[in-house]
Amino acid sequence: MSTSGEAGTVGDRDNPEDLVAIADTGARAPHGWAGRVLFGVALAWSLFQLWYASPLPFVFNFLIFNDTQARAIHLAFALFLAYTAFPGVIRRTATLPVFAGILAIATAGFAFYGVSLVLAGNDQWSAFAAMTVATGLAAYAAWRPAPLDKVPSVDWVLAALAAFSAAYLYIFYYDLARRPGAPILFDLVVAGVGLVLLLEATRRALGPALLFIALAFLFYTFAGPYMPDMIAHRGASFQRAMSQQWLTAEGVFGIAIGVSTAFVFLFVLFGALLDRAGAGNYFIKVAFALLGHMRGGPAKASVVASAMSGLISGSSIANVVTTGTFTIPLMKRVGFSSEKAGAVEVAGSTNGQIMPPVMGAAAFLMVEYVGIPYIEVIKHAFLPALLAYVGLFYLVHLESLKEGLEGLPRRTQRPWFWSIFSFGITVSSLVILAAAVYYGVGWTRTVFGPAATWIVGAGVLVAYLGLLWLSAREPELALDDPNDPVLVLPEVGTTVRSGLHFLLPVVVLLWALIVERLSPGLSAFYGVAFMMFILVTQRPILSLMRRHADIAAATRQGFVELVEGLAAGARNMVGIGVATAAAGIIVGTVAQTGIGGVLVELVEHISGGNLVLMLVMTAIFCIVLGLGLPTTANYIIVATLMAPVVVELGSQQGLVVPLIAVHLFVFYFGLMADATPPVGLAAYAAAAISRGDPIKTGFKSITYDIRTIILPFIFVFNTELLLIGVGDFVSFLTVLVAGLAAMLTFAAGTQGYFVTRSRLYESVLLVLIAFTIFRPNFWIDLAVPPYDPRPATELMEIVAQKPENDFIRLGIEGMDMRGNDISKVVMLNLGPEAPPMERLRYAGLDVMEMGDSVQIMGVEFSSEAERYGVNFGMEITRVLTPNANRPPREIVYVPALALLGGIYLLQRRRRDKQRAAGKPAEA
Repeated sequence: MSTSGEAGTVGDRDNPEDLVAIADTGARAPHGWAGRVLFGVALAWSLFQLWYASPLPFVFNFLIFNDTQARAIHLAFALFLAYTAFPGVIRRTATLPVFAGILAIATAGFAFYGVSLVLAGNDQWSAFAAMTVATGLAAYAAWRPAPLDKVPSVDWVLAALAAFSAAYLYIFYYDLARRPGAPILFDLVVAGVGLVLLLEATRRALGPALLFIALAFLFYTFAGPYMPDMIAHRGASFQRAMSQQWLTAEGVFGIAIGVSTAFVFLFVLFGALLDRAGAGNYFIKVAFALLGHMRGGPAKASVVASAMSGLISGSSIANVVTTGTFTIPLMKRVGFSSEKAGAVEVAGSTNGQIMPPVMGAAAFLMVEYVGIPYIEVIKHAFLPALLAYVGLFYLVHLESLKEGLEGLPRRTQRPWFWSIFSFGITVSSLVILAAAVYYGVGWTRTVFGPAATWIVGAGVLVAYLGLLWLSAREPELALDDPNDPVLVLPEVGTTVRSGLHFLLPVVVLLWALIVERLSPGLSAFYGVAFMMFILVTQRPILSLMRRHADIAAATRQGFVELVEGLAAGARNMVGIGVATAAAGIIVGTVAQTGIGGVLVELVEHISGGNLVLMLVMTAIFCIVLGLGLPTTANYIIVATLMAPVVVELGSQQGLVVPLIAVHLFVFYFGLMADATPPVGLAAYAAAAISRGDPIKTGFKSITYDIRTIILPFIFVFNTELLLIGVGDFVSFLTVLVAGLAAMLTFAAGTQGYFVTRSRLYESVLLVLIAFTIFRPNFWIDLAVPPYDPRPATELMEIVAQKPENDFIRLGIEGMDMRGNDISKVVMLNLGPEAPPMERLRYAGLDVMEMGDSVQIMGVEFSSEAERYGVNFGMEITRVLTPNANRPPREIVYVPALALLGGIYLLQRRRRDKQRAAGKPAEA
């Protein structure tokens, strides 16, 4: 780790590895016993999470933790590491006196209020006294930079206090359960201290943005009676607020940190172990072997390597450093400028979080917020992620054409048709192998029953040994020096065969998620367990197969890498754990104050009920928050505040917006957090490698990310891109081909290059063609309404005719929870085939026909209907069925593709004339 300035301080934004440490793992690397303590605590955290996720506690009936207890322990580990691994301040800056001053003012404020309580005879003064001490210690720790090779005494004290405050819910769980809503004084003392120390840990690990947002919501909790009428509420006492935020599962220990505990940790650990095993190096080499010879080959390899590295790291900053250290110098070598090379890497790395199956931490939160299994999140996110990466790949190709760039030389030159043939054989082999495994294992389970698990396990072990045998026949992979003047691409076959065993843990993970339909946590546990087995065994087995002498040393190295990987996974989780806890303050405030209902009225007033304007407001909100928040915190805040508003107001306008579409919309715009200037850390990391300007790199990456920005607006209105309502293979193929054509056309239109440089009117037409292919129904809706309203009395008949997992659209009227009369349209999933009443209950509705109307007699808690704001007593007024007289959407593709062909011919003729005249491409 580089140093500069005072002894032991990191180089801040001058070194990419320092940026990863500052943002993800903590900048401190203490020596001696302090380093061993940090390493041991991180290792213990990983072991605890593995135990909690595994079936072992129930097998041995030992150390069984419920959700609340596990969340408390999870946060205790996160807070302890936040104070010991993340310094109070890295170096003196202009903002340091401001932060220290704020802490000093808060200390004085707590002290003053505590004295006033003493004078009033209120025993809650002790809580404020404790908060005064905690804030004072935090102010002292934040006042001056400390060396990064040791942990100051004050930070040990703060770490112990913070960990105890979080673990309090576990230590005194049964005592707290006997007095719900009636905390004793010591409960309030711990809650107050815990909240203060959580906020300071948030500042250390994540920066000031989330801290100030959480403080604003806490202020709103207490200042409700003094707010303007529109957002006023009755306020909350200190006791009520602390109970809500710290002593129940409605605030800090709510859904967000629950997902972090149950799912996210193990997926992050899975990636850390993959990286430690060498998979990151393997993915980069494979991408370069396959693509490095193409035009702008290093940039294309960077895109693919970043997508594959999404399996390893949910952090775009770590992704930039992992792949960018090798890819960016090579991009510059073939002709990319420093800013363009960095921007390509940033665009690819930020999109790594949207690539299934291992997505960013926010994707797991959708499981709870939307109420669908993680496999459904993967299904809905797959096609947009594929389109985003294909669009970036093509965009890089166009950039290479514009600049006249070439690729890197191959060791052996082959004809282009042989490359296409080899690629086809490879893809076909993978498809055949996947089908054989899927149906073969399915047959095994049918024939052998429970014994099939052992048979499949033995098959995986045999496959692992076979792939290691292939790897042993190839030389060990090592990344070349990208700055070496002579760099030749590695052989494709040799490179691919050298690490195929790294794909087996991913196969195990996908099998558990998709085929076995296990929970994300249990699926990740089995993936991590297999990954641990690989780490321990791959080196000694390869040494044995290669006839190396020192097998014992290889075995020791395998165990060392396993332990280091477990500790690294925990260090990677500190920021996410703290972020989900701090964001729980916002969630708790919304639940306590009812601000959510107020936002519906406020946004409706500002937007005039226009859904597009509402989405633009939501996007801007995400981007503004992204100036200082990581993706996870950004998603939690916007999903809590804005997603319900968009769904509710959209349904009131008769525009059904699926919950998953809105949450993916928020998720996509939250990705911009790491690239958005002026504080996008991914752009700073890329610029540190490329030696370019970080601000220019950030803005350039936004231009490359324009396809990621436009996609959410498209799939909100064309939900088939999320595979909603796509029931057969032909429909899927149509959506896939149309989506790819639209994305490629959009990339050509926005980059001003198709066959040759485009004229302005050609770029406008290309964007219009892309819009038409993406949203063919837009033009048809102008002439023919999409749905026919049918009487509510036909509800049961229509439900009975719906196929499995189909959706039904219902017009509903009634009174909401605030007493306002509303009219809305909702779209509900009817689930598997069953009697009509049962299918409606699957969607959360219990109805009764009363004359000419259908009354809603009950709404199941946490059901899809309840999430759409359907309440008891509302009335179903109509059922919307697809209009039988509506022309097929494919009819719109004909003029769009004809116009695209015309532009192609026009540009091709212009290009040929330029070449004949010996002129360069048209400017």
